[in-house]
Amino acid sequence: MDKAYDPQAIEQDIYQQWEAKNYFASNSSNQAGQDSYCIMIPPPNVTGSLHMGHAFQHTIMDALTRYHRMKGDNTLWQPGTDHAGIATQMVVERLLGAESISRHDLGRDKFIEKVWQWKEESGGTITRQMRRLGDSCDWSREAFTMDEDLSGAVREVFVQLFEEGLIYRGQRLVNWDPKLLTAVSDLEVESHEENGSLWHLRYPLADGSGHLVVATTRPETMLGDTAVAVHPDDERYQDLIGKMIKLPLTEREIPIIADEYVEKDFGSGCVKITPAHDFNDYEMGQRHALPMINILTKTAHLNDNAPSDYQGLDRYEARKKIVADFETLGLLEKIEPHKLMVPKGDRSGVVIEPYLTDQWYVKIAPLAEPALQAVKDGDIKFVPENWSNTYYHWMENIQDWCISRQLWWGHQIPAWYDPNGKVYVGRSEQEVRAKHNLGEINLTRDPDVLDTWFSSALWPFATLGWPEEKPELETFLPTNVLVTGFDIIFFWVARMIMMGLKFTGKVPFKEIYITGLIRDEQGQKMSKSKGNVLDPIDLIDGIELEALVGKRTYGMMNPQAAEKIAKRTRKQFPEGIASYGTDAMRFTFCAMASTSRDINFDLNRVEGYRNFCNKIWNAARYVMMNSDDQDTGLGSEEKVLSLADRWILSEFQNTINQFEKAIAGYRFDMASNALYEFTWNTYCDWYLELSKPILYSDDYSAAEKRGTRHTLVTVLEQLLRLLHPFMPFITEEIWQKVAPLAGVSANSDSIMLQSFPQFDATLVNEASQKDIEWLKKVIIGVRNIRGEMNIAPGKPLQALFRNGSEQDQQRLELYANFLSKLAKLESTQWLNAGDQAPMSATALAGEMEILIPMAGLIDVEQEMARLSKELEKVSKEQARISGKLANPNFVDKAPAAVVDKEKAKLSEVESKLSKINEQLASLDNL
Repeated sequence: MDKAYDPQAIEQDIYQQWEAKNYFASNSSNQAGQDSYCIMIPPPNVTGSLHMGHAFQHTIMDALTRYHRMKGDNTLWQPGTDHAGIATQMVVERLLGAESISRHDLGRDKFIEKVWQWKEESGGTITRQMRRLGDSCDWSREAFTMDEDLSGAVREVFVQLFEEGLIYRGQRLVNWDPKLLTAVSDLEVESHEENGSLWHLRYPLADGSGHLVVATTRPETMLGDTAVAVHPDDERYQDLIGKMIKLPLTEREIPIIADEYVEKDFGSGCVKITPAHDFNDYEMGQRHALPMINILTKTAHLNDNAPSDYQGLDRYEARKKIVADFETLGLLEKIEPHKLMVPKGDRSGVVIEPYLTDQWYVKIAPLAEPALQAVKDGDIKFVPENWSNTYYHWMENIQDWCISRQLWWGHQIPAWYDPNGKVYVGRSEQEVRAKHNLGEINLTRDPDVLDTWFSSALWPFATLGWPEEKPELETFLPTNVLVTGFDIIFFWVARMIMMGLKFTGKVPFKEIYITGLIRDEQGQKMSKSKGNVLDPIDLIDGIELEALVGKRTYGMMNPQAAEKIAKRTRKQFPEGIASYGTDAMRFTFCAMASTSRDINFDLNRVEGYRNFCNKIWNAARYVMMNSDDQDTGLGSEEKVLSLADRWILSEFQNTINQFEKAIAGYRFDMASNALYEFTWNTYCDWYLELSKPILYSDDYSAAEKRGTRHTLVTVLEQLLRLLHPFMPFITEEIWQKVAPLAGVSANSDSIMLQSFPQFDATLVNEASQKDIEWLKKVIIGVRNIRGEMNIAPGKPLQALFRNGSEQDQQRLELYANFLSKLAKLESTQWLNAGDQAPMSATALAGEMEILIPMAGLIDVEQEMARLSKELEKVSKEQARISGKLANPNFVDKAPAAVVDKEKAKLSEVESKLSKINEQLASLDNL
């Protein structure tokens, strides 16, 4: 083995070998007695690149996949990407724009050809990055939502739902993007708090008897008002309900209506109702059969339904003119500053408009009921369980689903119109003509495409071959677990359940593991505008400071904001980001995967787990140096297991048991902790040290040395298998060298094909655990005395023992050799009752007292002087931090994370003070 662990030297070569040898492949049918295990990857956008959320979830999915593969299951992790209608169309249009070409210049067919060309050349970024993460997907089955077989499934579902009356075309209010000129889903709308205004407008009564005051944040929409609403119990307006308002700037009169939706204590208690331009108003308009007057064009300019003075104006130009005209007419009551949430398209960045337009819809209630019941009946389980309440709330208040988008890239809706506007739906134009005897009549296909979520709702069964009856459907459906975020429970999870039950009669997955959201170390959401985004590949490979600064500020139009981010980045990462390797990053994700909704990502933890990789590497080198070309007990010769051997075998069984229980409950944090504790503290720090007296001393027989070497290699080989799902690369590299020493079959090419370690209750040895715990207490006690008294680690010591039990005396005699070597004791003596002890430093191991005579070991006066000087220094630090925390200006104004950091420092300093005082007290007694 190389002296130093270097992930860059091993990871990519190992992955290429895995993939070349087809180790990730699944079988379409299970072998005799074999269970299946399947995870469907949430298909990332084909335009995308790996972000921290992907890396986190992919680590979890890969760990589960590798674990179940090693458990012997027929394992499928289904990979693939989503065609991402809006995002992909924008990317290609931007590329064309650089050549001064629009998609309209090309026409639809040529534009689609350009998109496919882009996909082949540049659309594989994220799948290449997934390989860097070690994702063991079955790449031979990689799917794309626009592949012909998946497109066929989409058409089949659309036609069946239409024929059952569950898909219809109608006019309703949608989120409309005036830049992209398409309807968008709620998930594609981001609301931002902004400073705005609240305009209070006077609406005169038609009979001239007065006016009502309404308040609005969007004055331009008043031209589409069709009512003013008040609360039915509002005494101020009882006599006005049913009367008419003369709508300013128009020739129309609108009614005053009563509706309980109105908050009578908010503002004037009067609300303008614009059913075609507000979702809440739309619902009220439906209840009161109000006219729907759309005053905007698709580009958010005022249309012919507005008075002529305003036609053609941009919505914000119209706003200014309307406010000015109200003021001229004396109808502007007042303008107040007002904070409001402004909805913007996540792709276009422009303000989204509620817009009345013809779209295709799924009648959702008949599909929602069985999907709701499946979770209530326990056929599908949420982990953590509390997310089921979110699911119930959404499903019980669900509305029909708008599935059409005004794009060119996507699944074009399989509907055709005749010259009279009659619609025909079918799998193809030929099928439509044949079914309806249309002959040569001219048909025009609906230009819209389906919402991307429509095709991804079919993902679990369409990727397994539906509507064909392929064996994979029987083998892998329902899949075992869906790993996803809480933000798409409604948009994707619920729709997969509905579609799965409808078209296969099965739930698409048995469990849904909802992960937390990765935030920065201060708990802030990662975003480019905040300059706190981390790239998983940068953590793996490392990145120099200026390259990181350039990455974080790339494309920023505001130079002041860019400089602020650059300054923050240079302060946070003065030396850039080090190369940590994939395994350290993956283990960090697993260690943070608790049931928390938010997960604060701290690079210090990645560095800590990089050290963990070093620890494993160095432990393996020790084992190799002491086992390679040595007798590791693979033959028939006698093997005698020492106390340490029996103990480590027992501890390893307990670790397997802890790991299995944690994984079963999706507690990857607990599983990681069990692995870390055993590997670092138990195996590396204690067992390897306990093995040295046996291997390096002539006091032990060949059989005992053989037993220890056998235990060293077999426990390490099994430990590597236990670690493999979380840390695939380093475990593969080391295992290839250790496996032959442990007697693993020569035809086993990879650790990932090995069986997962199985708990063996016969190896659990409580007696050895108690004996080793006794040894550890004694060794730690002696080491603590050395540290407290500033005695050199290698200086041999005399040790006296008293006040212990008969068992303590027996252990002292049995394990004197271990104590001699590991505690550096040149002699041990048991003191009986009445024996006088010299002046000594003491420690306790249970009830037993450990005494180390100090005569000749230290200069008491010199040591007290050193400790007094240290006490003075630490006391000043305590006073400084205490003063800072006592200052209200600091505590109230500093970020919570900064205050918490200072509190942690204070706790550390106070602990240090206490320790120094204890040491001084000990010296006083000498």
